[in-house]
Amino acid sequence: MTAVSEFTPPPDTAARLARAADDFGHIVTSRPLSVCTPTSVAEIQDVLAHAGPRRLPVAARGGGYALYGQGQVDGGCVVDMGGLDEVRCLPEERVLVAGAGALWSDVVRAALSEGLTPAVLPDHLGGSVGGVLTTGGFGGSSHRYGLVADQVRELDVVTGAGEAVTCSRDRNRDLFHAVLAGLGQCALTVRATLPLLPAPALVRRYRLCHQDPATYFADQRRLARDDRFSHVCGQVRPALGGSWDYVVEAVAPHTDRLPDDAALIGDLAHDHDLEEIEDLAYEEYLRRLDRDERILRVTGEWGRPHPWLTLLLPEEAAPAFVAEVLADAAQHGLRTCGTVQLRPLDGTALRAPLLRRPPGERLCLLSLMRTAPPQDPDRVRRLVAANRAVYERARRLGGVLYPASAVPMTPEDWRAHFGRAYDGLDRAKGHYDPYRVLTRGYGLWR
Repeated sequence: MTAVSEFTPPPDTAARLARAADDFGHIVTSRPLSVCTPTSVAEIQDVLAHAGPRRLPVAARGGGYALYGQGQVDGGCVVDMGGLDEVRCLPEERVLVAGAGALWSDVVRAALSEGLTPAVLPDHLGGSVGGVLTTGGFGGSSHRYGLVADQVRELDVVTGAGEAVTCSRDRNRDLFHAVLAGLGQCALTVRATLPLLPAPALVRRYRLCHQDPATYFADQRRLARDDRFSHVCGQVRPALGGSWDYVVEAVAPHTDRLPDDAALIGDLAHDHDLEEIEDLAYEEYLRRLDRDERILRVTGEWGRPHPWLTLLLPEEAAPAFVAEVLADAAQHGLRTCGTVQLRPLDGTALRAPLLRRPPGERLCLLSLMRTAPPQDPDRVRRLVAANRAVYERARRLGGVLYPASAVPMTPEDWRAHFGRAYDGLDRAKGHYDPYRVLTRGYGLWR
């Protein structure tokens, strides 16, 4: 291993430091002392061996898609994982090995070149492998297979103590479960091994419109439960007269025969006059957000503040809760500068121990994805405060925060969030990150 004295991060320019002090949320800014871009495990070990005894905070940066400064460090070192972006597909073993800095678009490209695909992929493919696994990651097939993180077969990590460790469900199990959806508290992920499935060449996508939230949730749950579709998610869209349309988006792979529309959607309660049906290449479907991203970059909205909020709700509470939130004056901006996503989840499929969720099998994920005006910090503060208010309302109904959100949280909030898992996480933190330098941006500890 390279000696600490021999490891010299590349020179930090003002632009590098400014980039590391920002994220996709554009709400919180914490300026690091340095940014390093390692290309090996040994270099990450050197960073942590140097930082730990000096109590210098360290955080990994992948795609930079944190929303509230979670991956930033004030006066410490940001480890830019972009130099660890190798992706190797091993078709004979039906696995893919990806560096933590690889983007999910790279994973898709490598897997599809062999006619394979991961079971669950995030909707947006511009994030990094390590970043998504840190929070867990949801996708269109999560109702079947759970989190993106639930699919991981093996991890290579460097602990906060600077130790390189390979872990899995059968090897160093405690560390494995402390890393997946563990908010970067115990180790930095270096590499992940993912199992693969045969990929369809074509899929048929259905968009099914409902004016009534109760019928929407009933249809969405039916589709999630009976597995007639490989992917199920949904959106709430603004409609005329201040109302909202609830739209199920469901995808069926083409097999030897074309999908039977009557069998797939004939028994559903949507407005059949408004249904949208189209056939797509599977890769085109996976990259469905690419065009939207290009447009938002051109218009400048991509670079504006994003005070987003994501919650996991008990399904029985979701219809009334969603309707009440959308009727709240604080959420009116969603009609013009935002997206509301809903997806059904099966609690039994969510296996990562540190992902907190409501009890029971029938769950719903709600995301309020808003864009705030630029150069209007007061508006941003009001939206973040509105997020906190919605979160508190959800908690009273048994809802749980998904940590990839713009919500201020205290250590006491995190203790309540993790509940019975908190003491175990605290012990793991003390063991694997004894100097408590990793990923302080979440604010878990004093």
